[in-house]
Amino acid sequence: MRFQIIFAAIFSCGFVDSRKIRGISSSYKRFYKERRSFLCIDGSKIIPYEQVNDDYCDCEDGSDEPGTSACPHGRFYCTNLGFRPHYIPSSRVNDGICDCCDASDEYNSHARCQNTCWNLGQRERAYVEGQMRTLDEGLRLKQQLIEEGVLLWREKQAQLRELQQVAEDLQIKLEEHRRKKHEADRLKEQTLKVLGAGHGGVRHHNGTVSSVFQLLDSNKDGSITVEEVQAKVALVHDEERVLSEDEAVALMGQDLEMDLPKFQHRLWDALTKGDSVKIKDTHGAPGSPVAEDPHLKAADTAAEWESTNLKKVEEAYETVNMEISDLQRKLAIDYGTDWEFLFLNSQCYQLKVYEYTYTLCPFNQVSQKNTAGTEVSLGKWGMWAGTPKNQYSQMVYENGEPCWQGGSRTTTVTLTCGTETALRSVKEPSKCQYIMDFQTPVACQPVLKQRGIHSEL
Repeated sequence: MRFQIIFAAIFSCGFVDSRKIRGISSSYKRFYKERRSFLCIDGSKIIPYEQVNDDYCDCEDGSDEPGTSACPHGRFYCTNLGFRPHYIPSSRVNDGICDCCDASDEYNSHARCQNTCWNLGQRERAYVEGQMRTLDEGLRLKQQLIEEGVLLWREKQAQLRELQQVAEDLQIKLEEHRRKKHEADRLKEQTLKVLGAGHGGVRHHNGTVSSVFQLLDSNKDGSITVEEVQAKVALVHDEERVLSEDEAVALMGQDLEMDLPKFQHRLWDALTKGDSVKIKDTHGAPGSPVAEDPHLKAADTAAEWESTNLKKVEEAYETVNMEISDLQRKLAIDYGTDWEFLFLNSQCYQLKVYEYTYTLCPFNQVSQKNTAGTEVSLGKWGMWAGTPKNQYSQMVYENGEPCWQGGSRTTTVTLTCGTETALRSVKEPSKCQYIMDFQTPVACQPVLKQRGIHSEL
């Protein structure tokens, strides 16, 4: 009796081993516990357990044939101990081609498959370890850049405040210089009016009387004649018309000629106290008493000086305001939660691909230049366009130069983790649509370390 029980147990164990189910993962073993019947995983049918892996497809979902190629939609699980497990289509089972690195898919074929899982796993582990070291170094560098970014942000804010203060000071200076220039121009205008240079007669102190007398005395004989008055004196409202002889005689007090004392007593008053006549415009003429007048020279010099000073202040004010606008525009850009991308601003990175040189200036523009020197804009800074989990993983540059097919050139820049900041690749998958791979430490994410061997790194 004892012998029969032992034999039955041995036979039973042998039967269970002979019915070991191929092509399933450990998480699916619960569906394949040996019993009288088998329920298709999709619940569509119940079949006798003996029909599992009998090389005939009974279940619509192919779950009864995980270890054979009978079901068109089935799949076979490669355990691949030492490497990454994965599924293959069940149609590849026993097809003579080694798909699983542990050779488990060719258990009943003539293919001579070697188990290469350990070697593959070793290479991948070495690769991942190298990438993890890169990630660790990248995160260390990123922390440095974050600290530098915070300091740089504060410097930019301080610089903006300083520029705004300079602009306020220049605004005050600007108003002051405008006032001074207005006063200088007004003084020059008054001086010209007093001297009669095209503004209604000579009005100046006695020291100028002799100069005006000499101006009117064309032949320098010490007296002014009617003809000389007609030549040098004009009506204020009709300067082009020559005075008649009667008008000239009337101005001279009915005298036909006059010396300096008579000129000062009669004609000088008419020129300085009335608004009807004036000396014809001789401002700037060589030897003109107006041009040589020291008061006019001083007023002229002062007006030019204030005009020059005003122009300098205006240019400085305009320059400072442009710097403020440029800095405000830069500070308005999103440089990351910790300003870690701020260091990229004002930097440019190049990559030569065949006959083209590509230049990426983060937060500014992307361009392409050929060997002939012709440069084409591939887009200007647009926005961040990453995933919801990491919006800073992708940049978009838009509104580049028009494309001959219509529309404008655009560039999408994908940021990847690395220990150096460099432009790694440029492609044009479709006409006038460019993609770039840009490597930088600030793209490194701590969450990658949690993925282990399945990391995209």
